[in-house]
Amino acid sequence: MLFHRQFSHNMSAPRSLLILGARDSKKGSVFLVKLAKQIVVRGRVQGVGFRWATKMIADNLNISGTIENRSDGSVFIQAAGEPLNLAKFVAQVKAGPNPYANVSTYEEKPLENIPDFHGFRVTG
Repeated sequence: MLFHRQFSHNMSAPRSLLILGARDSKKGSVFLVKLAKQIVVRGRVQGVGFRWATKMIADNLNISGTIENRSDGSVFIQAAGEPLNLAKFVAQVKAGPNPYANVSTYEEKPLENIPDFHGFRVTG
């Protein structure tokens, strides 16, 4: 289903926004399409509360997925959510989710098939 909404930043320049969505037949409500990303971060990201701070951010933004420490010192994240919330999540992960973390390298790739995550879990 495609939704169309016109809005105007100022009165002289109306703009349009296209939103992909679907209708939930049980509730009759409309929800946005989910996107998913696989993320690897490096830097000072282990032993500083990075995973738990990231989980709190994910929970606040309704992002589902997993996060785990890797033996090479990196942190591996799979995250899924509505595009705007996912963008906010990514920005906060890149910036470091708490004052003790420092992300020096950030890599991401889209996940074509969105896993059926249930909440956001710290798995390792």
